[in-house]
Amino acid sequence: MTFLGRLFRSGRPTPVPEAPSPPEAGLASATVAMVAPPAPVPPVATLPVVPQTAPDWLTDERLLCDEGVIFGLSEARPEEKTAVIRTFFAHQTAGLERQIEQYNEKIGELNLFIGQRENSLAELEQQYTTLRNQPPAEHQLPRTVVGLLLACAMCVGNYFLIETALQTAYPTHTTFIAGGVFLAGMFGLFSRTSLFHDPAGQLSVRRVLEEIALPVVSAGFVWMMALQSQSAPMASALGLFVLGLFLFGGKLLLGLLTVLRDDLRAYSANRQLLRDQRAFTIRYETETKFLRQEMDQFRAQKWQILPDLTRAEAERDRLNARRDMLVRLFESEFNLARSVKDRLSDAQRRAILGES
Repeated sequence: MTFLGRLFRSGRPTPVPEAPSPPEAGLASATVAMVAPPAPVPPVATLPVVPQTAPDWLTDERLLCDEGVIFGLSEARPEEKTAVIRTFFAHQTAGLERQIEQYNEKIGELNLFIGQRENSLAELEQQYTTLRNQPPAEHQLPRTVVGLLLACAMCVGNYFLIETALQTAYPTHTTFIAGGVFLAGMFGLFSRTSLFHDPAGQLSVRRVLEEIALPVVSAGFVWMMALQSQSAPMASALGLFVLGLFLFGGKLLLGLLTVLRDDLRAYSANRQLLRDQRAFTIRYETETKFLRQEMDQFRAQKWQILPDLTRAEAERDRLNARRDMLVRLFESEFNLARSVKDRLSDAQRRAILGES
């Protein structure tokens, strides 16, 4: 403990006489012998002079206390010494700071890679879930095919009815004449959609004529030709039956062809969906396994770095704590010496400072 520590930490300061008595002079001489000769106070500069190796007053707390007393009794400022302490420890921790920064950068890079893989995995999972839960398109392909076959059979039967009715009136070229009447009555539709399948469409005289003119004329022609060989009731029944087939049979056949096209598209889309689901399932399993393996590798590298980072941070914190402790110790001795400076005589100050 320094002279000032023994003098002022006892809880009751001792009165200081103007001139030291022989015992006090001896005590002051002993104190001077214990305190290292003070180095000349360096001039204030922008950057403090930092020793390459730790000076004695940084390794020995007693010497640091003596330095604080000397600075406190002199006119020097404490910032000069504390700046040297802080700068010295800054040099000591510079390597650790670089290591910590490199470790943090590496960990941040690994976290970025892990985050990218997690995003890719989440996106892949979303795509797989969306594709797996996508419902197949609805279609009635079997019903449409059966209906189309029945409509074709109905059209064939209608043709033979027309041919039988026209055979008496036209014994030659009956097949061609019956075919023309059949086609005119069955497929005399000029608009894209029939009135019977377009309830929201506007009804007009022109559209009605386009819809029913040829079927009515063709059925009337068949009815007139049937009167030559059959009775009026039989000819009328045949005419009405053929008119009904003309009005509904042909349009049913054309409508079924359109429905068949849509059903075939839906059926093809469903088959493609199944192929895509199988292919994407294989891709999903492969890419998921690969991404998880990469994430495990990055996490393993991260966990290998964390112990080194922890040790470097612990060593840096230890040096910073040592720095703060020395600074507080120096400032404490400095403030104590500065507080009793005015109560010491010039002879006592010179004796403590080692001045002649």
